[in-house]
Amino acid sequence: MGRLLLLIILVLLFVSCGTTRTGSVIDQGEASWYGPGFHGQQTANGETYNQNELTAAHRTLPFDTIVRVINIENGKSVTVRINDRGPYARGRIIDLSQEAARRVDMIDSGVASVRLVLVSSKVPVRTRGSGSIRREEFTIQLGSYNNRSDAEAYASKIRRSRVVSANVDNRTVYRVYYGQYRNTRDANRVLEQLQSRGHEGFVKQVQN
Repeated sequence: MGRLLLLIILVLLFVSCGTTRTGSVIDQGEASWYGPGFHGQQTANGETYNQNELTAAHRTLPFDTIVRVINIENGKSVTVRINDRGPYARGRIIDLSQEAARRVDMIDSGVASVRLVLVSSKVPVRTRGSGSIRREEFTIQLGSYNNRSDAEAYASKIRRSRVVSANVDNRTVYRVYYGQYRNTRDANRVLEQLQSRGHEGFVKQVQN
């Protein structure tokens, strides 16, 4: 019994080291905002971007994660839902919708120093050992199939590839992925090697 209890405690400690609790500050840096030029376009999670809703783009947080964005310069805050990817400008940590930016009074300045607080997430927010948000990771998608058997048949031809299911428009598809990389440079180099062997594909970000 004692050994079982000890094992449970160790497992809980291990899991907690890789996730962030709600109410925790998960990042601090510069925020920007995007609006009219993107209004009506598709977001990374498949929705239609509405600049008047309280949403935001983040590079790695799981879609539908809710975060509170605090403008450090004036103390104003807004709660937003992550439904897009970005920003990719150096030093930026989040891209707010126009309405979200208005509520923290950063429309005119365009950027602001902010702190991000985790409100809720449907899945655990993975972190690195330091407790900060996990960096982007990338993979190579080599195919997408309507049934698993076709996907596995193709994956069997490519050593170390894997099949992952995904929900698209309320239906399940099976994608063939290869590798996991810290940056697009490394991923594209491997993609070129795969293409030389007759396998087409593209680099995409791994979602949390």
